[in-house]
Amino acid sequence: MWNLLSLSKTNSKDDRKLITAIKTIAGFTPSNLSLYKLATLHTSKAKEIAGFRESNERLEYLGDAILGAAVADYLFKKYPFKDEGFLTEIRSRIVNRESLNNLARKIGIDSIVQYDHRNTQLQKVILGNTLEALVGAVYLDKGYLRCKKFVIDKLIQPYFDLEVVVNSDTNHKSKVIEWSQRNGKEIKFEITETKNGRGREFSAQVILGGEPFGQGFGLTKKKAEQDASEKTCVMLKI
Repeated sequence: MWNLLSLSKTNSKDDRKLITAIKTIAGFTPSNLSLYKLATLHTSKAKEIAGFRESNERLEYLGDAILGAAVADYLFKKYPFKDEGFLTEIRSRIVNRESLNNLARKIGIDSIVQYDHRNTQLQKVILGNTLEALVGAVYLDKGYLRCKKFVIDKLIQPYFDLEVVVNSDTNHKSKVIEWSQRNGKEIKFEITETKNGRGREFSAQVILGGEPFGQGFGLTKKKAEQDASEKTCVMLKI
């Protein structure tokens, strides 16, 4: 196990680079550097040992939960008179994949993540995952209270204007669902998958009260649903 004494004696250039990065990102010196090494190790660079490929995926799973809890706690206290639907929506806007990818890039995760650079598309999708893994490493290294402070002081407050987040209404699916609830209409999303020369594509059809509305397309189910929801918003003028 790493400790502060061993960190001071490290001769590895990569170790020193990682320590400096963690101090810059999180504001403290890591006590257990091995956790942060693992947090920045994508599966594309991981080595298989005894049938197990050790990468940052387990820390990502843990960090996802801790990050969600810390943000939920922060919003719960900041908005004491808002209902759970509002709190859930704002949390989702903060911790969604695109938002975390952008945040990870801003704080310099791209400079420390270890991945197969031959795959030029990887960095576009792994930064947010690595940030979640980093949160998991901080939690194991420093405990929940210190980790929550890191999330709020170093990630949320410097990079998210909550007034802007609250007033930005880009989640078309949520808007359609809220409309259906207000108007007593059952809502369904019918998903179909097609294959073409480029790979898979999904189609989503919004069904409101048994009637078809917007139809959308995308390379993922989520994007297809959002596209269909956006077209439905236009049709419903919401």
